[in-house]
Amino acid sequence: MPLVWVCSPKGGVGKTTVSANLAYALARSGSKVLVIDFDVQNALRLHFGVPISDLRGYVAQATTAVDWSQFILKADANLFVLPYGEVEEQQRLAFEHALSHDPHFLQRGLNTVLNYPGLVIIADFPPGPVPALKAIRPIADMHITVMMADTASLSLLPQMENHKFLGSIMNDKLGEYYIVNQTDMRRNLSRDVSQFFEQRLGDRLLGTIHRDECVPEANASQRSIIEFSPVSAAAFDIELISKKVGAIIGIKVGDGEIYAAPNHGIK
Repeated sequence: MPLVWVCSPKGGVGKTTVSANLAYALARSGSKVLVIDFDVQNALRLHFGVPISDLRGYVAQATTAVDWSQFILKADANLFVLPYGEVEEQQRLAFEHALSHDPHFLQRGLNTVLNYPGLVIIADFPPGPVPALKAIRPIADMHITVMMADTASLSLLPQMENHKFLGSIMNDKLGEYYIVNQTDMRRNLSRDVSQFFEQRLGDRLLGTIHRDECVPEANASQRSIIEFSPVSAAAFDIELISKKVGAIIGIKVGDGEIYAAPNHGIK
C-alpha cells in the first residue's frame, strides 16, 4: 500500500489537477488507485465525475466514524475517490483538532484502505503547512511538492529544501520529490525558472508539465487530460511522471493479479 502525498507551499499551482491526473494515469496502467481530499474546498471530486450537487464526504463524520472507507466513491474501474465533503465550521474544526492532537486519528480512520493489498493512495492537501500534513507524515511513503515555473515558487524552494515548511524532514522513507507545473517555454521567465529547477533538483524533479489549454477544458468536462486529449503535451508529461512515481513506489503495473477486497469501500 504505497501512500503518496501531494502538497504545495502556495495556492494556485494546479496541485489538485496534478493529483487527479496522476491518479488517472496510474489507474489506467492497471493499479487500483484511491485519491483522498484533505482540502475544505472539496474540489478534487469534480475531477472524477462526481456531480457538484453531491455533497458526500468523510470529514463531517470523521471524528465519530470508525472506518472512513464507507465514504469512498467509485470513479472508474480502478479508480476511487474519498471526498472531503460538505461540512459545517464546527465539523471542520473538530476534524483539524483531532488531526493535531490525536497521533493515531488518521491511521485509525484509514486503517482499512491502508491495509488493502496493492492499492495506491494519493492524498491531496490544501496549500500551506496544514495539520493534516503533519498527521500523515509518519505513514506516508513518498512526498510530492507541486511548484509553478514562476518567481513565487522559486522563492519558496529554499524553505522546502531547508525543511522549514513543516519544521522537519517531509519524508524519510522513499523521499521528497517535485513537479513543476504549467511550464511555458515560449516565455523567457518560465523557461529560465524551469531550467533552474531542473539543475537545482536533479533526480528529485519528477518532471515538468507544459502549460496546455486542454487541461482546463478537460477539468471543465470532468475528465482526465489523458482521456480528453491523449496526444497533448500535458498528457505526455503526466504519463512520464506517473511511470517515475510507479518506479519509485515499486508498484507492479498491469501484473494481472486480483487482490481480495475488504468488506466495504473499494471493490
